Amino acid sequence: MLSTKGGKHLNTYVKDYVVFDLETTGISVYKDEVVEISAVKVADGKVVDEFSTLVNPGMPIPPDASSVNGITDDMVADAPVFEKALKDFLDFAGDHVLVGHNIQSFDMKFICRDALKFYGKTVGNDFVDTLKIAQAYLPELRHHTLTDLACHYRIDAAGAHRALNDCRMNQKVFECLAKEIENPSEAARNVRKCPLCGCVLRLRSGRYGDFWGCTGYPDCRYTENKA
Repeated sequence: MLSTKGGKHLNTYVKDYVVFDLETTGISVYKDEVVEISAVKVADGKVVDEFSTLVNPGMPIPPDASSVNGITDDMVADAPVFEKALKDFLDFAGDHVLVGHNIQSFDMKFICRDALKFYGKTVGNDFVDTLKIAQAYLPELRHHTLTDLACHYRIDAAGAHRALNDCRMNQKVFECLAKEIENPSEAARNVRKCPLCGCVLRLRSGRYGDFWGCTGYPDCRYTENKA
């Protein structure tokens, strides 16, 4: 939903939500554009609807991006521009909590940037980043990519890096993570978490020595001195 104020980052499970994912021309929110947006709507933990569209980015899609997501210039030639696609997505999502993997650092930045550009407002939905939850509740895993989590939970990862497939996979992962939140492992209980936002605290080095910093940075700037 459009709003004058951005939504809050939630570090917990919710039963009603919309998982969404973007494919883009690159990773820079300053120069790259969206080429696909997809979403899966969930009510009481069950999928009830889906949304997906390619997007004409108004620029050539770099070969490096196409090699990852398989989306080419020919595929998006007749697709809607993002001004329309984003509005359709926001209508689909309504005021639901948005869920996605690494959306705090990536997807939310793109849709908030373009909502401001197109409509003069930001995206006001609260959101859950499953990457942050996985880092907090599965500390024993070396990596926490979406495909790593799918492998961990034995979820089919076929078709990864197309937005709708990633949404379907992420929805199943989020439901599995709900059980980790409800019954955390001993390793998860020993993870240092930010008292403000619930994200994992990581030991970092700074000008005045080592300190604990929130992985929710820059949205959360909580720090602790190393004991």
